Amino acid sequence: MKSFLQSLTVMAALAFGGAANAAPFRTVVIDAGHGGQDLGGQWGKVYEKHLALDTAFRLQTKLKALGYRTVMTRNSDYFVTLQDRVNIGNSYKDAIFVCVHYNFTTNQGASGLETFYYSEQGRTLSAYVQNSLMNRTNTLDRRSKFARFFVLRNSRIPSILVECGFISNSTERDRMKSANFRESLAQGIADGIQRYRKDG
Repeated sequence: MKSFLQSLTVMAALAFGGAANAAPFRTVVIDAGHGGQDLGGQWGKVYEKHLALDTAFRLQTKLKALGYRTVMTRNSDYFVTLQDRVNIGNSYKDAIFVCVHYNFTTNQGASGLETFYYSEQGRTLSAYVQNSLMNRTNTLDRRSKFARFFVLRNSRIPSILVECGFISNSTERDRMKSANFRESLAQGIADGIQRYRKDG
């Protein structure tokens, strides 16, 4: 049943967005959220900025193995403004923009993975990535969703923002501290990107 529902999600996105409209690309701009003085979500010594960068590096490795050119908006623990992140992405024409984040909320029971988009091409990419993440992880599906995040609405290339679980949830926090789980997340994102390019 779960796989069937995931397939319906992708089919619905394609019906609205149309994978055939996806522009060809060979570059993936990977945006690891937060950095430097911007810790992101935090619980104890678990910082979103570190998790996001580690996952972004793992994603970069997988995409390079598939033949993509990759660009990192940051490759160490330093702060990058939202505008600078967007500017980096928009400087590439044959590219997509993938933001990697981890979630946090005061509701410690909230859980699951979700992927956000703004444009129609982002909607299709988001559906593929969310579906592939569900195939790679045993996690609650919070689905692909529209959002007006700065980096999404100001990107001129297909862009998505992936939330890789809740730091505020003790079960998910324990999972994301595992290198194997972060590897699965990176693989899921890479799988979705590959499917998006093949079907486009």
